[in-house]
Amino acid sequence: MGVTVRDLAAWKAEGRRFTMLTAYDWPTAKLVEAAGVPVILVGDSVGDNVLGYANTLPVTMDEALHHARAVARGAPGCLLVGDMPFGSYQGSPDSAVDNAVAFLKAGMHAVKLEGGGWTAPLVKRMAERGIPVMGHLGLTPQSVNAFGGMRVQARSESAQQLLLDHARELEASGAFAVVLEGMPREIAGQVTTALRIPTIGIGAGPDCDAQVLITHDLLGVSRHTRGGMPKFARAYAEIGELTLNAMRAYDDDVRAGRFPDDEHSYH
Repeated sequence: MGVTVRDLAAWKAEGRRFTMLTAYDWPTAKLVEAAGVPVILVGDSVGDNVLGYANTLPVTMDEALHHARAVARGAPGCLLVGDMPFGSYQGSPDSAVDNAVAFLKAGMHAVKLEGGGWTAPLVKRMAERGIPVMGHLGLTPQSVNAFGGMRVQARSESAQQLLLDHARELEASGAFAVVLEGMPREIAGQVTTALRIPTIGIGAGPDCDAQVLITHDLLGVSRHTRGGMPKFARAYAEIGELTLNAMRAYDDDVRAGRFPDDEHSYH
């Protein structure tokens, strides 16, 4: 067996930081595993990074499971987390559990769902049925309409206290980790200190136990596909620019008759 939820708990206890990256297909998953990144999120961010949607809301269970199966084939040694899409857990608890089970049958080891407060009983229900659950607090993209846009959360003292309360509720309900997104680093640090389970930050500062990035941001692809990069993301390579240059060079060579040449022909 590869990385498990127990490993993440042990790393938290040891003070060992770790990473999570998104993957939506077999080749990316193989690369993430080969790089030594221990956790992969098959995010609903597939919607606005791969499928061309304006945000994550249109992603369906069928679409999410299609990508989950591909990632499971590519990175069997990583801890694989399936991101439950909008509408897959907001209905009845029974349907939410059924959808979570579908992710595990597709090869995921855990699921992630957004929100605090009302989600705590659902997390408990899933955990009692053997479904590991990762929470997600702060800027939760599925609530983009309620937030009025992708806005930093938990700026006021009351909002920070509520976030801390929700984090503790998720832990008490059986969540094995919680993503903290889009919030002041100070409150993310407080939550990290208060919890026994790992916190995974994205736009939440450096004091979380782990960090997650969308792979398209890490590779600099988002500059060319989504028109920019979020403040909290760093491009560790400019694969988007390299890809554009390679495609343009190919197009030029074909137009000029330089490709294919004799070297690339059969005799």
